[in-house]
Amino acid sequence: MKNYVMPTLFVLGICVIYQSCSERELFEEEIIPEVPVKFPLVQEELRPYFERFEVEAAALGLEVDLTEHQIRGRIAEIHEDNVAGQCSYNYRNPHLITIDESFWNRSSDLFKEFIIFHELGHCYLGRGHLEDSFNNGICKSLMRSGTGFCVDYYRRDTRDYYINELFFPEDEFLELPL
Repeated sequence: MKNYVMPTLFVLGICVIYQSCSERELFEEEIIPEVPVKFPLVQEELRPYFERFEVEAAALGLEVDLTEHQIRGRIAEIHEDNVAGQCSYNYRNPHLITIDESFWNRSSDLFKEFIIFHELGHCYLGRGHLEDSFNNGICKSLMRSGTGFCVDYYRRDTRDYYINELFFPEDEFLELPL
């Protein structure tokens, strides 16, 4: 009988060790939460700008959910002259924002924000282009097409004006700080 006790204890010991390792591995897998991506349809480099758009809207009392509206974003070469970004409305690519890769690689943070906010103005807000300018030739809207004659003036000190105009284009009392 002695001959069976030692092998049985050995096998039981191995089973306990194996079982405790297996349980520990399962337990560790369970406690590691999977962090959801805020904008799963948007290329990673564009996500901070999508986030800013929602934050700016919220600061103005508006609720914006770009994920719910399935707005997509990517960086790719656009093979049209002088086009930094596009919003596709067609049935195959609805609400797809494409930012030109060459533009992206050479632009400042503020100009990237400008173009993405402009394209979100099309894709999310449904705004068209507005070529109006002030008497001094400065563009009245972030939604200008670039084919008109107004001069862009999106700067840190004018940013609030342009963001307000983006979300509230009908506000005739907005003034550009100069």
